[in-house]
Amino acid sequence: MGLISNGTTVFDAGSMSLGGSMVFMKKLTASSSATLSFVDGSGGVDFSTYKEYLFTFNNIHPDGDQRDLTFNGSIDSGSNYNVTKTTTWFEALHWEDASAAQIGYGASLDLAQSTAFQTISSGLGNANDDSCNGFMHLFNPSSTTFVKHFTCTSSFNYRIGVPGEVSSHVAGYFNTTSAVDAVQFKLESGNVDAGTICLYGIA
Repeated sequence: MGLISNGTTVFDAGSMSLGGSMVFMKKLTASSSATLSFVDGSGGVDFSTYKEYLFTFNNIHPDGDQRDLTFNGSIDSGSNYNVTKTTTWFEALHWEDASAAQIGYGASLDLAQSTAFQTISSGLGNANDDSCNGFMHLFNPSSTTFVKHFTCTSSFNYRIGVPGEVSSHVAGYFNTTSAVDAVQFKLESGNVDAGTICLYGIA
């Protein structure tokens, strides 16, 4: 005897299905890129079908030291990336020479009702072996009722003063009831020298 919930089979003949899958949509590969943008209806991007989306960052490498990886949303198909956001930002760090190790809140990196780009990773290095990796979840961007929440976690090499490793965590929301139909990533200055960002829908 099976168990069916809301039309979905959960248990059947001794096996269990939890449902859900990652649906690949688009991969952007940086090559001295000023921006990396995902726009609904372009190149397989669909921000209206799923309730959750996942962006993955792989070996993001800036063209210079002390760069910040940032993102913003759009409600006009990418004509403007300036959606109002409120966010929280904290990090854990450990320098290579063990001179410092700490966990702290990044008061200068959070946003309070700001249209500015939100920092994901701050102070990225561009040595040959430096990179940034991580992921970002965006929830229900097509809703015209609720704000759009997001969470983001990244791990990266830090190159301001003593080099080290940082894990950063960002959470917040796009404070709009309009559908968010595009998301853009960029460095606060300079270009993304190399790396990839992929987008998945979570079914």
